[in-house]
Amino acid sequence: MHYDFVIVGGGSSGSLVAGKLAEAGARVLVLEAGGSDRNPLIQIPAGFVKLLGVARYMWFYQSSVQQRLKGRQPVVPTGRVIGGGSSVNAMVYIRGQATDYLPWVNATGDEGWGWPALLRRFKAMENNNRFNNELHGVGGPLSVSDPVHVCELSRAYVMAAQEAGIPFTPDFNGPRQAGTGYFQLTIRNGRRCSAADAFLHPAKNTGRLEVLTGCLVHRILIENGRATGVEYSREGRTETVKSDREVILCAGAVATPKILMLSGIGPHFHLRDMGVATKVDLDGVGQNLQDHTEVPVLAFCNGPYGYFGQDRGFNQIRNGLQYLLFKSGPVASNGVEACSFFDPDDLTAEAKIQQFCVPSVYLEPGTTDLKPTYGVTLNSCVLRPGSKGSVRLATSNPKDQPIVDPNYFEDPEDLRLSIGGLRQARRILASKPLRNMIDREIFPGSVSDTDEALADHARRFVKTVYHPVGTARMGREDDAMAVVSSNLKVKGVDHLRVADASVMPTIISGNTNSTTLAIADRAVSFILNGHAD
Repeated sequence: MHYDFVIVGGGSSGSLVAGKLAEAGARVLVLEAGGSDRNPLIQIPAGFVKLLGVARYMWFYQSSVQQRLKGRQPVVPTGRVIGGGSSVNAMVYIRGQATDYLPWVNATGDEGWGWPALLRRFKAMENNNRFNNELHGVGGPLSVSDPVHVCELSRAYVMAAQEAGIPFTPDFNGPRQAGTGYFQLTIRNGRRCSAADAFLHPAKNTGRLEVLTGCLVHRILIENGRATGVEYSREGRTETVKSDREVILCAGAVATPKILMLSGIGPHFHLRDMGVATKVDLDGVGQNLQDHTEVPVLAFCNGPYGYFGQDRGFNQIRNGLQYLLFKSGPVASNGVEACSFFDPDDLTAEAKIQQFCVPSVYLEPGTTDLKPTYGVTLNSCVLRPGSKGSVRLATSNPKDQPIVDPNYFEDPEDLRLSIGGLRQARRILASKPLRNMIDREIFPGSVSDTDEALADHARRFVKTVYHPVGTARMGREDDAMAVVSSNLKVKGVDHLRVADASVMPTIISGNTNSTTLAIADRAVSFILNGHAD
């Protein structure tokens, strides 16, 4: 069967593109490597925590050896399910800073990638339960709401951050991002509102949308310089499908460059080494990988504060009943309700760090044998990392994982800012009322106070914030490292487009899901109108 559009990836961007194209009258096929998003744990806000280590719902990309991390190989997970990251993330709704988008305009020469134009898209897709003003919209398909449940540790953190010099803000997507406060979340009536919930599932009623799960895409079919379809495997069989209009890659910043390279689109010498015939020599494919990283400060509490033990025994039964009956209580929480944005060098300046307050003991598996107990973890994330990595093929076998090199701390400024975030986290822990709940700091520990000691701690514990972007970045036609042009078409191949986080020239200041949706929304405008603004 032929389709107008074949969309590779049913994650955040694929859900929006597929849903909007089907609503516009096109015949659309979505090929998703993962499975269904109907697991109740996906729909329950707190349930995603149980899925983060489950291979059925996540890809776990083993990074290459990181020399600056003393040989560590941190895992870079991404979503592997309908809705992608929006089905397994913490539902945080952040758009970044307006100035984040200036490099996008500079890279492309297209004002449509600037903040004023993208703000119109953010507002149009948003259905906010608190704000309706020049920065926020209501009536859109993506529900954005205040947290239903906020625990006492999160409230104490926000109060302590204010005492430590960070002013309160009611809206991280307001006129100024910097400040401390509570996230707004993509939740609707106490349930997750993923991109699939907002855009994909409603479009199934058109009868023009087909979604196939368990489909591992091998390569794009290219004939006479035109993308004509996709080769993929499903249930042990290799199949092909044709597209009459376009193939649209929405597989994410790791899988999208992998598929491009397996299709013969990428750096010629690398493709030759992998035994893949070069069809389009594009040096930028797989380059420019950027990701947010975070470094923790962890402290034990002196009482039963936070979420430890809330998912077991009597607490589990009580909390489950409260959620089923009233859609409230700990099960209605996303597990990370509070945050601060700040510059560790100048608290009056625009933010360079995003600090998450996790009301529990949280560290990556394998980094320590510390036993879970009552505690709090303050994770400081560098918002605009200077370090850039890459994605490369390991073999020409589509079933093999690519080589992901995030190149953490390549830029010394990332490490310096991380240390500043650690110091500010300690100031917050020492401030009222949070300090009244703290027994002692565990990591880095009170003896670790020099920059050298904190740097060692950062190298040991730094981890991804699950925001890889940039590996098929957009740029001007004469930019040799740009993979797609301003309209998101792949250079050198007709009828092939990328519409996911891969195209970001630079990462934004905060969680990337909403911006990925804005990219996908603009891709739809290009496809349907021939232009976007």
